[in-house]
Amino acid sequence: MSSLFIFGLLIALMLTGMPISIALGMTVLTFIYTMTTVPTESVALKLFTGIDNFEIMAIPFFILAGNFLTHGGVARRMINFATSMVGHWYGGLGLAGVMACALFAAVSGSSPATVIAIGSIMMPAMVKQGFPKRFGAGVITTSGALGILIPPSIVMVIYCVATGGSVALDPAGQRVSSASVGQMFMAGVIPGIMLATLLGVTTFYRAWKFDYPRLPRASWTERLVAFQKCMWGLLLILIVLGGIYAGLFTPTEAAAISAVYAFVIAVFVYKDMTLRDVPRVLLGSANMSAMILYIITNAVLFSFLMANENIPQQIAAWITSVGVDWIMFLLIVNVLLLIAGNVMEASSIVLIMAPILFPVAVKLGIHPVHLGILMVVNMEVGMCHPPVGLNLYVASGIAKMGITELTIAVWPWLLTMLMFLVVVTYVPEISLWLPRTLGML
Repeated sequence: MSSLFIFGLLIALMLTGMPISIALGMTVLTFIYTMTTVPTESVALKLFTGIDNFEIMAIPFFILAGNFLTHGGVARRMINFATSMVGHWYGGLGLAGVMACALFAAVSGSSPATVIAIGSIMMPAMVKQGFPKRFGAGVITTSGALGILIPPSIVMVIYCVATGGSVALDPAGQRVSSASVGQMFMAGVIPGIMLATLLGVTTFYRAWKFDYPRLPRASWTERLVAFQKCMWGLLLILIVLGGIYAGLFTPTEAAAISAVYAFVIAVFVYKDMTLRDVPRVLLGSANMSAMILYIITNAVLFSFLMANENIPQQIAAWITSVGVDWIMFLLIVNVLLLIAGNVMEASSIVLIMAPILFPVAVKLGIHPVHLGILMVVNMEVGMCHPPVGLNLYVASGIAKMGITELTIAVWPWLLTMLMFLVVVTYVPEISLWLPRTLGML
């Protein structure tokens, strides 16, 4: 009864158009005031302690690093390097766009930031080269979603925060802890490379089919020069992932180091930013961080309410009692997340759904890291379709296209992402092999 009241009220509040963060808070307060004897002081305490988490500190630092890189000329140099490597193939600039998005995703951690950084340069260049606007918009909108799958990823950090306080028992009755940020980052490497490759294959096929333009082949000297120019940006990948795996620093410390490093190369190495531009970048990063942290705070409060009412454990017991196996459960999860992607933003979905799904998945023998990667790929798909696909709105502003036209444009690549989702759902080793090989699982 309590779970029906909680979810019914939450859905009703969201249908009014209320922001998800406020809807979460109002749901918790209403339930506590009317149906429990929990002291209201605990709500204030939980709001404060909800973001008193070392891992959460990684989020504003990764946002700041991504903003420095977006404004600091790193994207342009990555595009030049990608173009020199694959520009002479069919759909050269389109393939370069996919490759540049993958490279920038590996240093930014954000899908919208990747679409803005790569799309603002690449889309006009593709139109000028003779590509249809729809083709360029479809490539960049979907490839930009790699920003949350290829580590470092802000959504992966949010997943770890959302499941951090959950208690789960595996089929043998053993307690299972949630995934760490380091495990999630390593688990995202192979799926990220695979999806980037599949999006590239889709781009190549359509360019070959419609005989889109190709660029002259770059010499190895030109490629080496392009690589040297973007090398400082690519080093950030080595610093973050290498440092975490080597045990030199935690993911949160890696985020702080990446922010400082991005500031140095943007202002003092590439010199595409001046010290006068820094306050504007800091303010923009603070605004975005505050928005995400406010959602996290209310979502943690919502998770506290569910844990207090034992709702995840009740759902897990019910699912196992009706005989749902892990194959059917993952199918249900995918459908549920894809539907949620129609009405909610990615971080909100993860914060609400992860604490509910985590105990059930572990009970069915599904690894927490596998579940995390599955949720991230679902969030990628959600970012590329209406009505609230964030990448669509960002790309729409860059390409000067309506949402309906852009939705039609992304379909070939969106279908590729959906097929990849099926594969990554039912082949857990795609997510688990690398962290297990590195001794992290």
